[in-house]
Amino acid sequence: MKGLKIVSTGRALPAKVVTNDDMSRLVETSDEWITTRTGIQTRHFCESETQASLATRAARGALERGGVAPEELCACIVATVTPDHAAPTTACLLQQRLALPENIPCFDMNVGCTGFIYALQVARGFLLQSGRPYALVVGAESLSRITDFTDRGTCVLFGDGAGAVVLTLEEGSLYACTLGARGDAEAIFIEGPGPEHPYIHMDGQRVFRFAVEAVPHCIRTLMEETGLGLEDIDWFVPHQANKRIIDHVAKKLRVPNERFYQNMMRYGNTSAASIPIALDEMVEQGLLRKGQKVLCVGFGAGLTWGGTLLEW
Repeated sequence: MKGLKIVSTGRALPAKVVTNDDMSRLVETSDEWITTRTGIQTRHFCESETQASLATRAARGALERGGVAPEELCACIVATVTPDHAAPTTACLLQQRLALPENIPCFDMNVGCTGFIYALQVARGFLLQSGRPYALVVGAESLSRITDFTDRGTCVLFGDGAGAVVLTLEEGSLYACTLGARGDAEAIFIEGPGPEHPYIHMDGQRVFRFAVEAVPHCIRTLMEETGLGLEDIDWFVPHQANKRIIDHVAKKLRVPNERFYQNMMRYGNTSAASIPIALDEMVEQGLLRKGQKVLCVGFGAGLTWGGTLLEW
């Protein structure tokens, strides 16, 4: 079996940092209220940046760190719910800006906060069919553009950013993936193009109940598929939606909290960008070492969920 390997990572964040105190000047809230309920302390918002510019910076960083030339790519996939345009897609803009080959698929995927996990599996399919050795997957969001800053239940949660990975296949390397969906138009929804501004709407309690069910389900499914135990996993890298969700899942699985990487305190919920941003941070901090088993798990609007287990 050919496992999926992450060759290199990259990330990009807007320059503007927004604190909880900044948020309290926009809506009735406080640093204590936000921190205790979400774990979030700061987030980044785009000003001069666009979603595509963040995606470009993250992707270029991953390619340069991996020493991968554009002509070696077999696909470019961008996971996002906030592209700058319905068309052209962000992936097509990356093709132009990074001088990627014109004879490879470049497209966006909208799977909510699980988009990065779905994109990994799709990229693996292209790698298996292509003679080229690498694929590029990017998660990029500018959620501040669709945030209702009069709704304190949602506006404090989200941030902007992008993360990218370069992928390849390796014979005999560990790999497993599980994906799922359950149509639910009420838990989280964003209106499409039209006369109304497309704000994020979310039923927080409903999403919490879904997440603490979906995440353990994904993890247990991957354990069953691979025959591994929870103790065999070096790092769990979940979608960074809310500290309470992650802490609840860790307790439910009886896994020490320190094995669940968390960075929502710095960035908030960056949707499809959150897992690749976390992976790049972990690489930068020297936390990921060759041979470690890393389980990434996402959940979000759709409703969707997905998990990927791979060997670093």
